[in-house]
Amino acid sequence: MGMKTKLALGAAVGLAIIGAVSCGADTGDSKSGSSSSAAADGASGGTSGKGGAKDKKSDAAKGSQADQFKAFVNKNGTAKEKEAVAHVTKVQGADEQNDILDSADVHTDFTGGLMGKGTGPANLIASAFADWKHSKNGLVTIYDADGELLGNGNF
Repeated sequence: MGMKTKLALGAAVGLAIIGAVSCGADTGDSKSGSSSSAAADGASGGTSGKGGAKDKKSDAAKGSQADQFKAFVNKNGTAKEKEAVAHVTKVQGADEQNDILDSADVHTDFTGGLMGKGTGPANLIASAFADWKHSKNGLVTIYDADGELLGNGNF
């Protein structure tokens, strides 16, 4: 087989795999099917009639993702987790999950990147995030105030 043929074949297989993953190919796991139907039920129920307006207001009343995360940790976390999560300024990507390559970003007010003081607390934040959100294939990344990587963890 020539080099161009091997390259074309590899690209075709790669695209097929990416397409299957992005379409959420059913793996036969009944748990993932039930969570998808529950999410669909919640989405359709919250958008119809007067109840939909109330649901939207209650979601807005909960606050930002960072506020929701902090509230969870303040209720359920350890003293060290509470101290670390107090430095969280912003959370992105925690509201929408599909259990196939979920990712979330947590921004903090720590400085210094990997060599600064925020590396240890970043591990606590990632652990607390995993307690808050659950995914079959999730990755949470913790950043400092300048957008530098502090750490990451699975959730």
